[in-house]
This record gives sequence, structure tokens and C-alpha cells, in this order.
Amino acid sequence: MSIQILMPALSPTMTEGNLVAWLKKEGDSVVSGEVLAEIETDKATMEVEAVDEGVLGKILVPSGTEGVSVNAPIAILLEDGEDISSIKVDIQSPISNNSKSPQMTPEKIEAAVTEDVSTISNVTPSNGNATNPRNLSVPFSTNKNDDRIKASPLARRMAMHAGLDLAKIAGSGPNGRIIKADIDQFLSDGQDSEAVVSKSGKERADTQSKINYEAVPNSGMRKVIASRLTESKQSAPHFYMTVDCNIDALKLVRKELNEKVEGTKISINDLIISAAAIALKRVPEANASWTEEATLLYKSIDISVAVAIDGGLITPIIKDAGAKGLQQISSEMKDLANRAREGKLLPEEYQGGTFSISNLGMYGVKEFSAVINPPQGAILAVGAGEERPIIKDGAVTAATLMSCTLSVDHRVVDGAVGARFLSTFKGLIEDPLTMLL
Repeated sequence: MSIQILMPALSPTMTEGNLVAWLKKEGDSVVSGEVLAEIETDKATMEVEAVDEGVLGKILVPSGTEGVSVNAPIAILLEDGEDISSIKVDIQSPISNNSKSPQMTPEKIEAAVTEDVSTISNVTPSNGNATNPRNLSVPFSTNKNDDRIKASPLARRMAMHAGLDLAKIAGSGPNGRIIKADIDQFLSDGQDSEAVVSKSGKERADTQSKINYEAVPNSGMRKVIASRLTESKQSAPHFYMTVDCNIDALKLVRKELNEKVEGTKISINDLIISAAAIALKRVPEANASWTEEATLLYKSIDISVAVAIDGGLITPIIKDAGAKGLQQISSEMKDLANRAREGKLLPEEYQGGTFSISNLGMYGVKEFSAVINPPQGAILAVGAGEERPIIKDGAVTAATLMSCTLSVDHRVVDGAVGARFLSTFKGLIEDPLTMLL
């Protein structure tokens, strides 16, 4: 009996993903463990392996398709002795295989899906239940919110983010349905002020509607960032404390270490991660999270480090950082950052963590306050090291100071605990040899 290959859930929070590419084609033999396709989540592009053996009989969702729901059928796997014609008995493909259009663009895919989904009426699902022939997990669905305006889910999302009134836009899809190409065309032609509406449904002010802008649809990553940080600021009572660290000795130790170490070069950020991990070992109350039932005091120090990537931010984790030396931290951090920018991190490499560090010093930012990464209890924001005047032994002299701001969830970490952590961290940064004790 043929087997449905379903869109996998590659993380606990994933509800949909993009099918980037099929690495097998129809008719290819498939062995358990072989890579079938590349799936893009909100954070990374991952390879999906086959669970069963057989022949890839039918691809239901082509490469390049966006917004495919988790657990939706994406392909059919034939078992030994089955013929490709048997697929029609189990499920009908939601994608039209029009031989005149061998290369399907996203717009053509969307139109084809719309047309085929509307005709699935006499299909018997693989479970044999014919009482509800439309009860199929198709990765696209027709609109049920507004029968007056026909538009694809992707077009509706784009219109919502751009503040467009769909009633003012002509559709070029089947039966006048509005598709992605129609939204793109409308935006490229320039905004019609009558089509621009506020989220409340009222028209924008004339001055606002006449502003020339480009509407960039929010990516899955951007939506996750917005949701999590909004949740953080709304639920966690933030408070902030800042210290200025003299990093002249730190810079000298780094230089001496790099002259002695071959291969991996230790960065200031590596030393900051190490100092934070040691400070958390000495002040374990700061390595904590809040729940309604209990405060969670973590036994492992897993430090999430913010890395900027195309379209957003990701926080790969140096796990058990308190038990690792500088060279190991440096090597792991470089590997994680490189794979983060390539979209190749595994979910377990960026989900979790007990404490976060965000360093904007390389951008010349002097000082800033970061938003806590939920459900963690604190995040350390690190600014640029810069020469500033200080008083030493009664005389004015210059020193390289680095401002570090600790954002704390007051439900978890009290002011005294946060102050002890920062004092310990500052002591390690200013006397880096003590990190080796």
C-alpha cells in the first residue's frame, strides 16, 4: 500500500515550513535514512530523511513551495509491486502536472493548487473513509473567512502586512482569485490610496497613504522574533543595571594567548562568554527561569549567543560553557556562528539555553539594553570597548572601557543577585588571569 510522506515538524513550535528542494525525483528508489528533501523552518534549512523504503511515486508539493502545513502530504511513496497509477486511488495531487508548464513558478503553483483543491470531491483517502472525502491534509486551503473575496492564504497574508484592501485588487487566478503575483504587481505599480487600510479597517490618513514605501512580507523568523520578544516585554518585569569594565588587561591576555595558540584565535567575545559562565557558576541564582509553580535553578550553564543573520537573529548555544576552556568555547562559537549564517543549525543547537549574551561592540554601539530571551531570566548586553578618561591614583589617565548592561526578569533575579553577578563578571574581565583559577 502506498505511503504518504508528510511535512515534518522540525521543531516543537513549527506549524508550517517551506519546501526548498527535492533531492529525489519521481521514480527514484528510496532507502530508509536517505535524504529526500530540504525543508526551511523559521530559523534554518534542514535535510529530511526517509523513514520507509520504496519508490518515490508522486511529488505532491514541488520545490520552492512556501507555507506548507505540518503533517500535510507532500509526496507518495510506493511499496514493492505497486504501480504509479495506484496513487489515484489513495489521494489526488494538489499540484497540477500540466505538461505544457514543466517549470512551475510560485505563481503557477499557487494557481494550480487552488484549481485542483477545489476539484477534490470523489477521492477516497488512504484510510478508506469515504464519508468525508474532503478530509485531506492538503498544504493549502481555500479561504473560509470571506466568501465575497477569493484570495489565496499567501496573498491574504501579504495584503494584511502591507495594509491593503483586497476588494480593490483584481485577481488573475482561477475564477478571479487573488494570488501572490497580483499583490506583487499591485505593490510594484504603486499604491492606490483607496486600497490602503489600517488594521481596524478604516482608511489611513491621506498623508500616510501617499508615502512611497516597499511592503516586505514578514518572514517566519521575523514573526517568531516579534512574538517572543513581545511576550517577554509584556510578561517579564525587566530591570537593568550597567557596569563599565576596564578591558586593557583582557586585551593583553588575549594577545599573549593567540601568540601561543595555533589554529583557533580567541576573540574578546570568547573571553566574555567564558567570564559570564564562570560568574554564573559563582552566582548560580542568576542562572534561572521563572514558572508559576517554581523558580528553575539550572545546573548546567548553557549560554545563548546572539548572532545576526539575513532576515533576523538567532541564538546558538554554547552548552555547559562553565565546564569548557577558552579554546573549546572559541572553536564551538566560530562553528555555530558560521552554520547559523548558512541556515544549517539543528533545532537543539539554538533552542533552549539558560542565559544570553548580545554583543554589539563590533558595530561601535557604546551601550544598550537587551530584551530578555524567554524563558530565561537574564541577558547581558555588551557594548564597544573605547578609550575613556578615568581617575587612577589621583591622576587622569586613559583606559579602554566596555559598558555591559544586565537585563533581568525581576520575578527570578533580585537586584542584589544581579549586582553580585555583574560584580563577579567585572572582576573576571578586569583580572582575566583569575578565569584560570
